[in-house]
Amino acid sequence: MDSTGILLVAHGTPERLDDIPAFLANIRRGRPTPDAIVQEVRRRYDAIGGRSPLLDTTVAQAEALSKRMSVPCFVSMRMWHPYIEEVLREIAGRGLDRLVVLTMAPHSAHVYEPVVRQIADRLAQQGVALPLLTFAPCWGDEPALHQAWARDARGVFAAMDSDELARSVLIASAHSLPMRAVEAGDAYPQLVHQTADAVVEAIGRDGLPHMLAFQSQGMTADAWLGPDLPTVFARAKSTGASSVVVLPIGFPTDHVETLYDLDIEARAMAAELGLGFHRVPCLNAAEGLIEAMEKVVRRVM
Repeated sequence: MDSTGILLVAHGTPERLDDIPAFLANIRRGRPTPDAIVQEVRRRYDAIGGRSPLLDTTVAQAEALSKRMSVPCFVSMRMWHPYIEEVLREIAGRGLDRLVVLTMAPHSAHVYEPVVRQIADRLAQQGVALPLLTFAPCWGDEPALHQAWARDARGVFAAMDSDELARSVLIASAHSLPMRAVEAGDAYPQLVHQTADAVVEAIGRDGLPHMLAFQSQGMTADAWLGPDLPTVFARAKSTGASSVVVLPIGFPTDHVETLYDLDIEARAMAAELGLGFHRVPCLNAAEGLIEAMEKVVRRVM
């Protein structure tokens, strides 16, 4: 009988503030990072307690998925420990026949797959015997994912004053992308739009005012995919809205992009415009997300 395992791959996060320069060097592919950027990133991590919960939560997701599916589930990170190569070497000794690779960035599996394949090929050349790799596709179209987001959004709405809710705009948000990638044909913007539309439909509130924003643009002079949060907040204000409800559909798991960019920076932006601010929690290791992950994995097993 086939012996199958699952590998969750996430972006990665420094474990300590002192790791930030090396982490940024990985992201920038070894190019020097200006000190001002290092200090700004350090300030943001410091503001959320010194570290992101991304790795801890991804491990919790893996444990929940493993229990749900009764298969071993492993965790690796693209830009920090545990690196993909480290984890694949560990998996090689487990006697698995197949390994399903699931990226925790639902709209970016097409970016992660070549990276994992390249590492696996290099290991094979070194004589490391790996199981057959099967890659789950982008999964922002998974209905169980839409329902999970919709349930949590309805929970936020239920806790709001009815008058405030009547004058609120729902803002779905995802990570921005350099425009050079979009212009090269990356499907990411379309995938995010489709997820946003599906979640709004799943929420089931006819006439719910909603907009889409792309956040957390990189600290570079390059053009980045928009509209950004300040632009969308201003648009919401111009419609007569009194509050915004941010739904982070691009972020299943809390990270600095939600805990700082949304909960601190975006909240302050909203306040400057006189807007109330509410944020739908990330799914993290909630049952709804684990159910969605299982459905995606089973389709390719």
